[in-house]
Amino acid sequence: MTRIVATYHIRSEAGSIEARAEAVAVEQSVELPVAVIDDRAVREEIVGRVEAIGDLGGGLYAVDIGLAVATTGPEPGQLLNMLFGNASIFEDVALVDARIPAAVARTFAGPNHGLDGLRRRAGAHRRAMTCTALKPQGLPPAALAVLAGRFAAGGIDYIKDDHGLADQAYSPFAVRVPACAAAVRASNVRTGGSSRYVPSLSGRLDAMERQVAIARAEGLDTVLIAPMVVGVAAFHALVRAHPEIGFLVHPAMAGATRIAPPLLLGKLFRLFGADATIFPNHGGRFSYSRETCRAIAGAALDPTVPVAATVPVPAGGMSLERVPELLDFYGPDVMLLIGGSLLAAKERLVEVTTDFTRRVATFHHAADAGRG
Repeated sequence: MTRIVATYHIRSEAGSIEARAEAVAVEQSVELPVAVIDDRAVREEIVGRVEAIGDLGGGLYAVDIGLAVATTGPEPGQLLNMLFGNASIFEDVALVDARIPAAVARTFAGPNHGLDGLRRRAGAHRRAMTCTALKPQGLPPAALAVLAGRFAAGGIDYIKDDHGLADQAYSPFAVRVPACAAAVRASNVRTGGSSRYVPSLSGRLDAMERQVAIARAEGLDTVLIAPMVVGVAAFHALVRAHPEIGFLVHPAMAGATRIAPPLLLGKLFRLFGADATIFPNHGGRFSYSRETCRAIAGAALDPTVPVAATVPVPAGGMSLERVPELLDFYGPDVMLLIGGSLLAAKERLVEVTTDFTRRVATFHHAADAGRG
């Protein structure tokens, strides 16, 4: 039987790690003592198998456990459940990776558009893409629309709602989205640009379906969603139901899972359908290391995965001055998200935003010329 191999970090005394690993394998598969299972097929095929134990030092062990693919089904919520459902309650266990067979990856189908599709839409065929966020919370639709239009005038590729913008009384989705979409369209007409407004979906699946309908009626083809807030199954359902829509995914609540960011934000969100995955960049407001960020981007772009590549979107307190460093670090297969640093320019917003987009375009044009 085909198995997914999940890797856990488990804290344990040396003398008890084998028993602890077996306990996690059982918990993540059949959830009862193996001795009470009479069915031979269940014992041999369904019960989780400890495949390797490695000593990482300091009482920490890397444990590989093989889990039967048949227990997961092609459904994101059940995959997460079998990888880390009950074990997530153990304070001494973290999920750090999962080797997912190619056949299983294909059943999830991955992004509808991915790196190549988002690039075509933005007209960014060789360079990195740019992104920003409409904020702060509390502004009415008209004020957000003004900001969206000014960002578009500066040439930003993707102008997304702040992930906290939902359907609040001060900025109802059905009012905000037409206002911001119209402002971006008008700016594109004036400048000849191709900026895209990206509204944030929220709520139950039926509410998000209505929100997608509003977005489509405005000619929008990209939305923002936080899978760990709305549910990975709802996210996946929307991706499969709307192949014309691109999905930028936000990492809200991902830090509460004890699932390693490269696995969750890079590998799993990609399988579930993320066209682009936002994550906290090193040196910003959050504590991700350079190595973690590199691993997230690597998982999102890994060419050995049999689904489209997901665009890495480093964010979280990025500044204009860091653009060259970020492009050196990530290369051109990236979307840089700068929000507050641009908004701080206030009356010079269009000028500073234009500087941002030109720096990105010029960096890679110069690099291409050097290679030629």
